[in-house]
Amino acid sequence: TVRRPHLPPIHTEPPTMRITSLVLSTFLSLDLDNVSAFSPSRSFRPAAAINADAHITYNGITSTSALHAIGLGPGEDEQSSSVAIAEQPAVAEVEIDHEQYRTSRLSKIDEQCDEWYGALLGTSDETTYLGDVSVEARKRILTLPELKKATVLLPEDENWTPYQTNVLPTSAILPAYGLEQYGLPIPRKNAESWRHFDVVGMVNVDYSGRPDDVGSDLVLDNDVLEGYKNIMKDGGVWLDDEACSARLVYVDGRYCPALSKATENVRNLSQNDFADGTLSEEILKNLDRLPDGFTDELAAEVPSGDSFLTSLKSLSGPDHNVGDPTSQFAINNQQGTACFAALNSIRAGAVALMEVPAGMNEGVDDPQPVVIINGQTSNMGCSDDDKRGVSCHSRILAIAGEGSSSSLVQTYIDLGNSDEAAESKAKLNNGFTQIYINKGANFTHTYLEETGGIVTPGVEETSGDDVSAGADPREIESNRPALRNTHLESIDVHVAGDDGRYTAAIMGLGGNGRSRISLSASLLRPGAHASLNGFALAGGAQRTETKTNIHHVAQGTTSQQTQRNMVGGRATSSFRGRIHVEQSAQQTDSDQLSRTILLSEKARVWAVPSLEIIADDVKCTHGATVSDLSEEELFYLRSRGVDRETARNMLMYAFVDEVGQAVPASVRGNDDLDSGLKRRCIKRLQNVVPQGERGIKGEFQSV
Repeated sequence: TVRRPHLPPIHTEPPTMRITSLVLSTFLSLDLDNVSAFSPSRSFRPAAAINADAHITYNGITSTSALHAIGLGPGEDEQSSSVAIAEQPAVAEVEIDHEQYRTSRLSKIDEQCDEWYGALLGTSDETTYLGDVSVEARKRILTLPELKKATVLLPEDENWTPYQTNVLPTSAILPAYGLEQYGLPIPRKNAESWRHFDVVGMVNVDYSGRPDDVGSDLVLDNDVLEGYKNIMKDGGVWLDDEACSARLVYVDGRYCPALSKATENVRNLSQNDFADGTLSEEILKNLDRLPDGFTDELAAEVPSGDSFLTSLKSLSGPDHNVGDPTSQFAINNQQGTACFAALNSIRAGAVALMEVPAGMNEGVDDPQPVVIINGQTSNMGCSDDDKRGVSCHSRILAIAGEGSSSSLVQTYIDLGNSDEAAESKAKLNNGFTQIYINKGANFTHTYLEETGGIVTPGVEETSGDDVSAGADPREIESNRPALRNTHLESIDVHVAGDDGRYTAAIMGLGGNGRSRISLSASLLRPGAHASLNGFALAGGAQRTETKTNIHHVAQGTTSQQTQRNMVGGRATSSFRGRIHVEQSAQQTDSDQLSRTILLSEKARVWAVPSLEIIADDVKCTHGATVSDLSEEELFYLRSRGVDRETARNMLMYAFVDEVGQAVPASVRGNDDLDSGLKRRCIKRLQNVVPQGERGIKGEFQSV
């Protein structure tokens, strides 16, 4: 026999009943006569009473169809009865101490990230060199975001939006990921902005050492000066006094006057400049600015109808604004550079200042460049007794005056053999470059990163393959000292004047184990233009990342971006390019294209171009391609007598050359000399040329 479950008896009482369902109460509280499926509903209010003929009355509003529509009220031909809803007693909100849950979500790797950053930050009693800029940056890092409930806005509020996020009354409020112990987001392994970067490898290396005597000028004897000068010439980064308008040279983060050519407008800012109070308010304000929206005030007022926009977090509000930068939504859309920019303000020993006067070189298409060279020795100027890795924080501030034309060449070069394991220390370079472009100014920016030596060729071969000379390339690469290095660069550009133009050529050619270049360009005035040309080379066991953000804020702005990536060996590279068009940026014209060549079946790449468009009158395109070298083109060259390796080199350099042509001619140098940019590129490309025939045939075999 099957025993039926006991069912509770059915009670036939009332004509009155108590409704306790929150869902039903909410439904009964709706103004159904004014609800549309295509517009947000009004705010909910508790129902007061339901009368006999299915009229719902609450706060003076009556609806006649709710009960009958859901089968609870009498029909038109049925006898009506009174249905009353008993009011529920108010539930007292439980007060929670949210602070005790602030670090509850931290994993072990998260704690390691915070400890690693804390070691770089140091203590508050350590010497800083940028005066109030350093003080303000430390304050921003150490001020934790307040854990509080968001204000609930009513429809009558001008900032009301249906897209509101609130926690339940009994739930703890937690900070966004990365903000558990600091006021700026710290890198996290699975954070959106760090997802494809080797965060674990970075935080496993202690970079808390500092160069000796940082903050003071570097004085060297003549023999050492001549040696450094020759290295820079051979490396193609040195321009003689006649070929450049100014030159600032930094060795291990210290300014070297003997190798520099300073002028009234291009000079080094030392600790004394910040202490004596002679710097202008504009310079100090620009140095205080943090990326990723942590400085909310825009660098220029953005015209919008009869008013001006000044707040970054309120752009395209109330429905499409990014909101507070410490919210999880905002952090997911950031580049993750704010904490390192603030760290730079605390740890930098000097600032390279480039002030271009209004009208200087007006109408000149190719002005003489300002050259800023950052050289690093094998031990980064740190004592050999200190076994820790060492960090260096380079800083540049460039301001282009109204109607001017100028060119900045920013280079990084090794001044010692980075592959000498006995001397080389693990190095972290944390660079921060700020550029402000005024009305009608034309600013050209060249960035060349060539530190970390050269990667080991042939690492894509497996252990079963025949390797030359009996040495395993994978083992050689894993023991290469520069593989412990990390290069971080944040470039923050603000086109703050009408018809201002920014043109950039960003080339990452170095052999550091980890490299991350982040560029953000904000177009804040009508007619502003940004042109970005980038190339990233990765080989061996490198992990490289290029992140760009072109922010169209003003009406009638334009941008063009070409990114080229070449990945070989067992390297991993990623490109994340974002074009964001605000509601105020009508008539925007933007184009973005990423091309990647995978030279090995063991290499990996993420190419993620993206468009975020809020305006409705724009012309925007983007795209990405990933492939190997063309078999048809290789066959054509080999049929003309060109050997396989040379044919591959020719095709590889042709792929790079489009970006190389965006570099000023004076910086490219002579193509026939080893110091020329072309020969330097070819030398590095040869180390990522795959050996032998393809393992997988086909025109587009890469995945």
